Amino acid sequence: MYTFSNRLKIASIVLMVLGLLGVGYGFIDSHKSLEDVKTMLAEEASGHHSEEGHSETTETHSVTTQNEEHHSEETHTMEVEEHHAESNEHHGDEHAEHVMHQVHNRPWSALYIAAFFFMMIALGVLAFYAVQFASQAGWSPLLFRVMEGITYYLLPGALIVVAIAVLAGDHIFVWMNPDMVNPESADYDKLVAGKSGWLNTGMFVLRALIFIGGWSLYRFFSRKFSLEQDEASDNKNFKKTFRISAAFLVFFLYTESMMSWDWIMSVDPHWFSTLFGWYVLAGMLVCGVTTIALITMYLKGKGLLTSVNDSHIHDLAKFMFGFSIFWTYLWFSQFMLIWYSNIPEEVTYFVTRIEDYKLPFFGMLAMNFIFPFLILMNSDFKRVNWFVVMAGLVILAGHYIDIFNMIMPATVGDRWFIGIPEISSVLLFAGLFLFIVFYAISRQPLVAKRNPFIKESEGFHY
Repeated sequence: MYTFSNRLKIASIVLMVLGLLGVGYGFIDSHKSLEDVKTMLAEEASGHHSEEGHSETTETHSVTTQNEEHHSEETHTMEVEEHHAESNEHHGDEHAEHVMHQVHNRPWSALYIAAFFFMMIALGVLAFYAVQFASQAGWSPLLFRVMEGITYYLLPGALIVVAIAVLAGDHIFVWMNPDMVNPESADYDKLVAGKSGWLNTGMFVLRALIFIGGWSLYRFFSRKFSLEQDEASDNKNFKKTFRISAAFLVFFLYTESMMSWDWIMSVDPHWFSTLFGWYVLAGMLVCGVTTIALITMYLKGKGLLTSVNDSHIHDLAKFMFGFSIFWTYLWFSQFMLIWYSNIPEEVTYFVTRIEDYKLPFFGMLAMNFIFPFLILMNSDFKRVNWFVVMAGLVILAGHYIDIFNMIMPATVGDRWFIGIPEISSVLLFAGLFLFIVFYAISRQPLVAKRNPFIKESEGFHY
C-alpha cells in the first residue's frame, strides 16, 4: 500500500500556489490598453529600424518612404499626402487593435494548453488501460493500479478544460464571438456562420459533457470491478471489465476524434484535417504510456511494486518508442499531403507555423521523434531506468510544445513567447495532477492480486 508522502504533498501544493501566482501575474500583465500597445509597437519599430540604420520609427513611415522613392516630390499633391496619412493611421490603429487582442489572448491560451496537456495524459492512459483488458494482456496487470490512479485525474481535468474554454470565449475560440455569425456585423464570417450548427457554445458544452460522462463512467466501473475482483472467488468482475472495455474503445474512438475537433482544431475554424483525430490520439498515447513508466519507476524506487522488473519497463519503453514512431508517421502524412497539394486555405496552417514558430515547430519534431528514436531504439537502453526517464521527460516536453504549436498561432499569432504565463500554467496543472494522481494511488492496494493474469504478469520476463 502506498502512502502519499508529506514531502510530495507539499511539493504539489507549492507548485499549485506558484502556478496560481504566475497565472494571476500573466493576466494582470497582459491587460494592456490600445495606447499601451501602440507605445509597445512604436518601441519595437524603433529598435528594428535603428538596427537597420534607418531613422523611421513606424511601419507607416516606412510605407511613406517607399512611396517617395517611386514618385518625385513634384507628382505628390497635398490631397494624396493627406490620403496616405489617413490611410496609414487607420491601418496602424487596426494593427494595434489586432495586437492588443493577441496580447490579451496569451494568458488564456497558456492556461488552456497546460490544462489540455495534463487531461490528455489521463485520457491516453484510460485508453491504454482499456486496451489491456480488451486484449487480455498478460504482462501489464501489475501496472493496473498505477493506470487507475492516473485516470483519476480525467474527470476534474476534463471539466477544467471545458470551463477554461467557455470562460475564455473568443480569446481562444473565435467562433464564440457572436458577431462572426451576424450578417450585419463587420466581423461576419461566412464560413464560420456555415459551421454554426456545430460550432456554438451550447452544442460545444453538450458534446463535452457527453464525452466526459462516457469516459468517466467507464473509468468508474472498470476501477470498481477491478477492486471487487480482489475480494471475489471467481472471475465475474474481470469478465465484466473485459466487456465494458471492448464497448468503451468503440465509444472512445468516436468521441476522441470529435473532442480533438472541438477542443483543438476549432481554434482555427477555417482549417481542417481528416487525420487530426488520429494525430492527437498518437500524442495522447505516447504521453500516457510515458507517465505510466515514470510513476512506476518512482514507486519502484520507493521499494514498492517489487514484482515489476526490467522486462515491464522494457515493454513500456517499447510502447513509448512505437507510439513516437506512430505519431511521426501521422505528423508527416498530414504535413506532406497538405504541403504538396498546396491548397491555400490548408497550407496556410503550416506556413504560419514555419514562419512565426520556427524554433518550437522544428524543435518539437526533434524532441518527439529524433531523440526518442535514437535513445529508445537500442533494446538494452530500454532496461536502463535513467535512460527511460530522460527520454520520457523529453517526450512529455515535446508534446507540450506540440499542443502549444496547435493553439498559439491561431490565438496569439507572432506575439508568442514561453514566459511566466506558460511556465506558471504548467506548474499549476503539474501540481494538481501530482496531488490528485498520488492521492488516488494511495487509496487502493498497489497490486490487483486476484486478476486472472497477475501470476503471468509477476513472472513476466524475456
